[in-house]
Amino acid sequence: MISARYALPVALVLMLALIPTVIHSYLGLKTDDGLSVKNIKPVLDNFYSIPTNRQSGWGEVTFGSEDWIERVYIDEKGKSLRLFVGRSYDHKRLYHHPELALSYAKDLRSVGQIRLPGQPEIPVNLLRNETRPNMAAFVLLYDGKFIENPISHQIKDSLKQLISARKPITLFYIVDDNEPKNSIFVQSATASLLNKAIKDFMAQQH
Repeated sequence: MISARYALPVALVLMLALIPTVIHSYLGLKTDDGLSVKNIKPVLDNFYSIPTNRQSGWGEVTFGSEDWIERVYIDEKGKSLRLFVGRSYDHKRLYHHPELALSYAKDLRSVGQIRLPGQPEIPVNLLRNETRPNMAAFVLLYDGKFIENPISHQIKDSLKQLISARKPITLFYIVDDNEPKNSIFVQSATASLLNKAIKDFMAQQH
């Protein structure tokens, strides 16, 4: 039996523990910033697009995302690039090896992180196949800021997330299945389209 003198401290601890439970389990509070990836233009400068044939519920099943697009963008030279952009409140489902769902059986391996120039610079995670010209790149955006390391970010932000409404993370994932292995990413059409899509999405904030 707990001594009466400990009753108040124990009650306070239990009340504190209940706060995140109420916020996330009972109320399910989420922050809606009014942004949507579906507002990204189907024509971005010299790129026009067509949607892929994914079923409407695929994003929810795969990433827990109700706000997503997947399009094939084509430039005036006939270069085609596949772009997926999705948002989810379940961060791990988007940042943890998105290539397993979006580049299935392409055997892509991380070759490090590079930066697209700009204000601010954009950290891009680059993936390539070791023997074939398959390439993919992805960028993560959270609360208006680019995420370099999603795991450390989520750990640092975990306490804040416990006591506040959840915010979505946004994944930009772009694929080029015909990019020479020795190409310079920042000079590629892939980098150009990725940059345009990110800027077009972020322009909604204004």
